[in-house]
Amino acid sequence: MKYFEFTFNTNPCTETVNDVLAAVLGEAGFESFVEREGGLSAYIQQSLCNEETIKNALADFPLPDTRITYSYVEAEDKNWNEEWEKNFFQPIVIGDRCVIHSTFHTDVPKAEYDIVINPQMAFGTGHHETTSLIIGELLDSELQGKSLLDMGCGTSILAILARMRGAAPCTAIDIDEWCVRNSIENIELNQVTDITVEQGDAAALAGKGPFDIVIANINRNILLNDMKQYIACMHPGSELYMSGFYVDDIPVIREEAERNGLSFVHHKEKNRWAAVRLIMC
Repeated sequence: MKYFEFTFNTNPCTETVNDVLAAVLGEAGFESFVEREGGLSAYIQQSLCNEETIKNALADFPLPDTRITYSYVEAEDKNWNEEWEKNFFQPIVIGDRCVIHSTFHTDVPKAEYDIVINPQMAFGTGHHETTSLIIGELLDSELQGKSLLDMGCGTSILAILARMRGAAPCTAIDIDEWCVRNSIENIELNQVTDITVEQGDAAALAGKGPFDIVIANINRNILLNDMKQYIACMHPGSELYMSGFYVDDIPVIREEAERNGLSFVHHKEKNRWAAVRLIMC
């Protein structure tokens, strides 16, 4: 079976942009994806490739202020889904506390929290620094009995981990229909309950909450634009964990948060990516 190998360059290159791009390309017929520096590599059967469809999908890309360019070549004749599964998605192990692995991994270490996902067409797998930073926050937090919102949920591994740690009820929201479907599948795989999954953006928060904890792992511009809507569904004492931006962006994120009644608790960083934790006064 003959494939084309497309190289997509994304600007900004963030986990959210790459997640959404993978979902958009999946609807256009692409089967496998590999995260690479600067964007994604993606594979599509030559018989299913329609460049006009691809261009239209990119023209309607749902995230604003995103620039995507691409090139493509004929790929080697391989089973690219199998290659990606074998070579590019390895289990994520966080000490003896959390392991995240796919349905095709059979030999994984034991951990307090074992999360299974089907990652075939998404990159919210925990490998990206921003996701692992939020995972660390959730592992360090007291979640028992707390209501939680996972905004821009992707594969919903953060909501799943929070639920395993006792958060309830949990709400997961993503702008992309494919992420919603994949989230529901992953929730079922992990046999957790009390997680509601919805499609939408920050406008979907109207009338929801208040939540004890809000997670938003998206990108700087969306966080700055939507922060007031997150805060509107919080109460005094609620916590907000945000990531998807660089250490250099912390001052502007913190300024907007404090302007809207939040108090800065701390930040953590990994490879220049940052996560902040804030509390509502």
